[in-house]
Amino acid sequence: MAESAPTPYTPPKVWTWKQGHGGQFANINRPIAGATHEAELPVGRHPLQLYSLGTPNGAKVTVMLEELLALGHAGAEYDAWLIRINEGAQFGSGFVAVNPNSKIPALLDRSPEAQGGQPIRVFESGAILMYLAEKFGAFLPTEPAQRAECLSWLFWQMGSAPFLGGGFGHFYAYAPEKIEYAIDRYAMEVKRQMDVLDRLLAERRYLTGDDYTIADMAVWPWYGALAKGQLYEAGEFLQVHTYTNVLRWADEIAQRPAARRGRMVNRVWGDPATQLHERHDATDFETKTQDKLAAGG
Repeated sequence: MAESAPTPYTPPKVWTWKQGHGGQFANINRPIAGATHEAELPVGRHPLQLYSLGTPNGAKVTVMLEELLALGHAGAEYDAWLIRINEGAQFGSGFVAVNPNSKIPALLDRSPEAQGGQPIRVFESGAILMYLAEKFGAFLPTEPAQRAECLSWLFWQMGSAPFLGGGFGHFYAYAPEKIEYAIDRYAMEVKRQMDVLDRLLAERRYLTGDDYTIADMAVWPWYGALAKGQLYEAGEFLQVHTYTNVLRWADEIAQRPAARRGRMVNRVWGDPATQLHERHDATDFETKTQDKLAAGG
């Protein structure tokens, strides 16, 4: 007996929230903002306090901080605190005070010169990258045309990645049912984005030319990982190996020691040797990754 076609969904005149409806993220998705519980954020000893998770958006900032430290900017020392978003930590009152949008990453600059001694909050990963680049005078060109090019690619990533993550990634990997239309729609867009990058990187070493910038740091954790088949187990489906220029660029950045360190911070999945749940000192990479902690009992 042939299976009957699914009943078409007809939206009601007024949408209502069905709690528990929405797949594996149903417990943290809600249509309202604000804190759900009281929870103060920890504060470490460094000028910069980062509250994050090692997702692509989180990795952008930790890569930048490690790159700044590698250049000798001591003021970029930071404490990276783990925010477990699957447990709703981003809805604690302390985190909401730093980012009312309840998304990682969020940064507090507590350096004495920040704002008359008062901490400055910065949220949204692109804004954090710009803030740090301008604060330390690094990885953001000052010549007008190059600066405009860098910011254009930075904001290209901010506008494009939701189609990759919230669009393709959600419907391909996380949605409670596979919807062909949705997967096809977002797969097409993601492949178009990869082609945009591949054509650009056929002519340039990095996104803005010969220099490595915050644009590369923003794009690499998303599209570099995608090119290497590390997102959503979708490498074969999207035929990512065909984007050879993106692969060359992704591999080059992956060889940077600071980028490798940045990708480890606040990471809670994968090889235990690549997981540094929290970072409070440069020596933590040698002594406090999950494999080292497990070996130490």
